[in-house]
Amino acid sequence: MTNDAPQHWDRRMRQRLAHGEAAALGELYDRFACLVHGLAHRVLADEAGADQVTREVFAHVWEHPEEYDPRHGSLRSWVAGLARRYAVSRLRRSADDGERPAADVERKVRAASAAARADYIVTSMPAPLRAALDLAYFRRLDYRQTAARLGVTEDEARRRLRLGLQLLSTAHDGPRAVSPPDPGALR
Repeated sequence: MTNDAPQHWDRRMRQRLAHGEAAALGELYDRFACLVHGLAHRVLADEAGADQVTREVFAHVWEHPEEYDPRHGSLRSWVAGLARRYAVSRLRRSADDGERPAADVERKVRAASAAARADYIVTSMPAPLRAALDLAYFRRLDYRQTAARLGVTEDEARRRLRLGLQLLSTAHDGPRAVSPPDPGALR
């Protein structure tokens, strides 16, 4: 799959949704419902609330596909941003209704914001960095094993891991633009 393939899929999906193609919404739901529900559940810690947010997000996507702009990021990031926004809104309403203490709500909102930024950072970083992080942190390989799997030197594996972690560390610094390294530098 080329780097253009996800962007092409995103643009094509937007066109299909804009033309009212119900099958496109089903395909999008199949691909992102777990992401949306998981993000909403992480913010709300409530299964019924996460179910409601999931319905609201996909209703919004169906009714407003033109709001997605491929120039500003992936469709996945846009949908995740909607999920976070809807979940945070629901959480804040629960504080306004006295269901939850305001301090608890704001703590959860900050945690959800950091998680959303981390997700955005990971999905927008160059594939070589993502691959190194996946092998080292999710598959629990050390940098030597990561280097062997990626077919790069150990120094290169360490460099990719360091860059990936530096990018991820910015997720807790608050909202700001994070520019991934130039993909051309990762050969």
